[in-house]
Amino acid sequence: MSEELFYPVIETKRLKLRPLLLSDSKSLLEIFSDPEVMKYWNTAPWVGMQDALDFVNSSNDSMRRQESLVLGVCLKSTGELAGKCMLFSYDKDSRRAEVGFGLGRSFWGKGYINEAGEALIQYGFNTLGLRRIEAEIDPDNHSSAQALKKLGFSQEGLLRQRWEIDGVVSDSALYGRLVSDEPPPKSA
Repeated sequence: MSEELFYPVIETKRLKLRPLLLSDSKSLLEIFSDPEVMKYWNTAPWVGMQDALDFVNSSNDSMRRQESLVLGVCLKSTGELAGKCMLFSYDKDSRRAEVGFGLGRSFWGKGYINEAGEALIQYGFNTLGLRRIEAEIDPDNHSSAQALKKLGFSQEGLLRQRWEIDGVVSDSALYGRLVSDEPPPKSA
């Protein structure tokens, strides 16, 4: 598989999904140091610039190894970095990966997850040849559950007491979407 497949630029009506740059670190830190953004993640909020730099470097390393696809979600109108979207835990032989998203609070509720998500999912199915895409979320994260359902995912299971972050134990709800599933209805 060509290395370029793991460094795409994907454009939608309002967004540009592109590989992360070190110059994105300040914006990433602002987003992922916010406890509200990180409330349902399986990691604690970032605490300093090194967390952001390490994330960009490890993301690019995993893309070079063709293990994941980590893209910044940028607004076409301003070029502003709104967050990130990822296909990770890529398994070429099983033709599956997990999907994940994270947006800054000021970008919530604007339909960006649905727009970026469907573009990334289609890239996974049509370009990377994935058969299955999975997502794992905290069952209390109703916004993510709603976004996954809009993207055509079905809840497939629950893993009890899956994570412990800063002494808080939480479950994981598992979702999946197959390339053969009916596409989600178009949003109005």
